[in-house]
Amino acid sequence: MLQQYYFKIGEGKNMVDIPNVKDAEPIPEKVMSDVVRLMSNGDLFRYNSEGSAAEKLEVDFSKIMGTQYALAVSSCSAALFLALKSLSLPQNARVLMPAFTFAAVPSSVVHANCTPVLCECGEDYRIDFKDFKKKIKSADAVLISHMRGHTSDMDVILSECKQANIPLIEDAAHSLGTTWHGKKIGTLGDIGCFSFQSYKMLNAGEGGIFITDDPELFAKAVIMSGAYEHNWMKHQGDQVYFKKWQNKLPLYNLRMNNLSAALINAQLPELGSRVQKGRLNHDFTAERLDKSPWISVPAKLEPEQRAPDSIQFNLVDMNSTEIDLFEEITSGSGLNVQIFGRTKNNARAFWNWQFLPETFELPKTRKMLMTACDVRLPSRLNLDECEAISEVILSAIMTIKSGVAA
Repeated sequence: MLQQYYFKIGEGKNMVDIPNVKDAEPIPEKVMSDVVRLMSNGDLFRYNSEGSAAEKLEVDFSKIMGTQYALAVSSCSAALFLALKSLSLPQNARVLMPAFTFAAVPSSVVHANCTPVLCECGEDYRIDFKDFKKKIKSADAVLISHMRGHTSDMDVILSECKQANIPLIEDAAHSLGTTWHGKKIGTLGDIGCFSFQSYKMLNAGEGGIFITDDPELFAKAVIMSGAYEHNWMKHQGDQVYFKKWQNKLPLYNLRMNNLSAALINAQLPELGSRVQKGRLNHDFTAERLDKSPWISVPAKLEPEQRAPDSIQFNLVDMNSTEIDLFEEITSGSGLNVQIFGRTKNNARAFWNWQFLPETFELPKTRKMLMTACDVRLPSRLNLDECEAISEVILSAIMTIKSGVAA
């Protein structure tokens, strides 16, 4: 019975309930006036009027990121798809990417009529460079997923892409606010793509954004996103390239609507504080978990300043039965701990991507996914709640290792 594994965190006045980590970041109440206005006038389509909420988002986001151009779209997957299409890669182009990512990432590659090439990842969730350097020799582009906000060595990746003379796309869905040598993740490659899905730093339910400093890539992406006729004139950009590509590209209708944009606009001023709180929550929890001999929390790389909204850790010296029991105990205690490789049909386990045109034997990645745990740590949590999460995890392991749950 699961009840025998339940834990009480603290006693009396110090008792803390296990926080609900499933809820997304709240939407500020100040957006309600904009929402009511949009609902009243029905002005949800971004091209109906000048100065739309979507246009404001693009202008403000590009300023925050320090890039020339930004394009708001329906999802990060849509942004990745447009990134690939704007590069005019050949049919079946080989796109090198880490095997530890979300299924939507290789899906975007397939949608763009390209071929995903999966690269091994190590126990620290980052690129295995021996495999990367071998496979980049036959790649036409690189798509780096900063999965769960873990940054692989971008100095090496940038150098290898430059040497191979191939473009680099950054999937920064989990990395809004992360920096590498002080430069914002998403601005290091040719194109950066971000997510506004509910479990990201900024919550619009769904949504994404494409950023670049290349005026021609931007113009092509804008047109393909659904800027039909002359609606591209409502975007910042170089008209030379818009005119060059007018009517020469298909329209995929991947635009963001004004309601989603308004929700994000209201949260943009909170981004800095959310990043700081998320980092504090993560580091506080990591310090406690990493003291256990049965847990390993991979450290950040030296040039990396992370912006986490979750924590990942590996279970160490635990057999399959113990890991299954760990998942059962934490779940019974009210905490959702996802073990990537053990959750049925998990979208982050590469062997479940049966739509891929090629199959890959990736023993390092597979081994990592079988012990890698994932817990959300929204920035709205306080340190007492992070302490409660840590205690559930540590108590579950001690229960197993002490033989109480045997």
